Amino acid sequence: MRSITVLAFLVVLPGIVLAHASEQGFVLLLPTDIYIAAGAASVALTVLLLALLPDWVAERLFRPLRTVPVRKLPLRHLASCLSAVFLGFLIWRGLTGPHDPLANPLPLFIWTVWWIALVALQGLLGNHWRWTNPWTGPAALLGRLAETRAPLRYPRVLGYGPGIASFLGFACFLLADLAPADPTRLAGFVGFYWLFTLAGLSLFGPTWMVRAEGITIVMRVYSRMALIGRRNGRLAFGLPGWQVLTRPTPRLGLALLVVILLATGSFDGLNETFWWLGLLGINPLEFPGRSAVVSQNLTGLFVANITLITAFTTCLWLGERIAGTHRPLSHAFCLFAPSILPIALGYHIAHYLPGAMVDGQYVLKFLTDPLASGADLLGLGQFYVTTGFFNTPGTAKLIWLTQAGAVVAGHVIAILLAHALALRGAISTRRALLGQAPLAAFMVAYTFFGLWLLASPRGL
Repeated sequence: MRSITVLAFLVVLPGIVLAHASEQGFVLLLPTDIYIAAGAASVALTVLLLALLPDWVAERLFRPLRTVPVRKLPLRHLASCLSAVFLGFLIWRGLTGPHDPLANPLPLFIWTVWWIALVALQGLLGNHWRWTNPWTGPAALLGRLAETRAPLRYPRVLGYGPGIASFLGFACFLLADLAPADPTRLAGFVGFYWLFTLAGLSLFGPTWMVRAEGITIVMRVYSRMALIGRRNGRLAFGLPGWQVLTRPTPRLGLALLVVILLATGSFDGLNETFWWLGLLGINPLEFPGRSAVVSQNLTGLFVANITLITAFTTCLWLGERIAGTHRPLSHAFCLFAPSILPIALGYHIAHYLPGAMVDGQYVLKFLTDPLASGADLLGLGQFYVTTGFFNTPGTAKLIWLTQAGAVVAGHVIAILLAHALALRGAISTRRALLGQAPLAAFMVAYTFFGLWLLASPRGL
């Protein structure tokens, strides 16, 4: 009886609980319906303004500012080799280091530094992948040592098919694998993929990288969104997406991958929501683990891609019929697919921002003491990882508004870019505006969907 009395007293005794809630707890208390409506209204207003403003406005908005001349630096392969060496170190640590994904550098650098930060920087600033790519340097070194060129010619009939397949394989691993952050499991996946890609590059030459290697293709298409680029031998700056207008219309396979990129990113957020788990008949507050949703997530990823490709194609078909043009639907698909890139990049940044804010601290913790020897290379002192910014309404609101701003900005730029592309491919301005109407409606609706995803409660 004494023990029961003491236990009951401890239960009712108030005290400090050392725990934290996810960012969605406060986001759900914010007036997200107002923010979502305002974001969608901003995109709709952009469409209206484009219909009223002169034709040259969209074109001039994407006109870059050229600055100093730039030359190709001969150190690209050296940087690639150093990147490969560092990747080898990460794989070794994945096999021999701590089993905790937040203490082992391999999951931290693959999912936080590379997939979140480097992909975002590729789309925001410029094409760093030509330097950080871990394959081109080692392949060039192997070719020089063997004094031979690639023995095989890449089959043109394959097109971008292998690249699409490899990216979807990566997406399946990310969304449906039982433990994608497990260091040992991730080390095997990364090591195998690196060797497989190096073999393909050695056998088929550079064409393998631009057609069959999904990660490089994604990086290349995202680089078209960057603020910084090269134009006629000079360093140039411009509105995100200006490089899309300086490149030729992509081929059908590459255009298809752009749409798949958006569909995959959207499902990456959808599969965590209460709505999706409820659809599967799973109590989101008692989530049984990833093993219970492997087949469902694979099916959902496939359905999400088919649905978005169908919806996008349908809007283009309606636009072509309304405008009265007679060009093939595949031509319109290739022409307008790059306009989806700002939406995909904006949602990538918004979706992964909370994770980057938390896991980025673990990356800093590793960098300041990479060998767990008590060193403090970055001068951070006694560094503790915190999630306190999720527990305060002010910072939670700032995070949500930043996420919502990234989504809305991506859609606004997409509308502007689609308008500029429509004027490029249309016979007259009137036909361009008429043909763009269904695509504009699609983007406004997707703004609602993207902001709803950010505000929805999570079950994982």
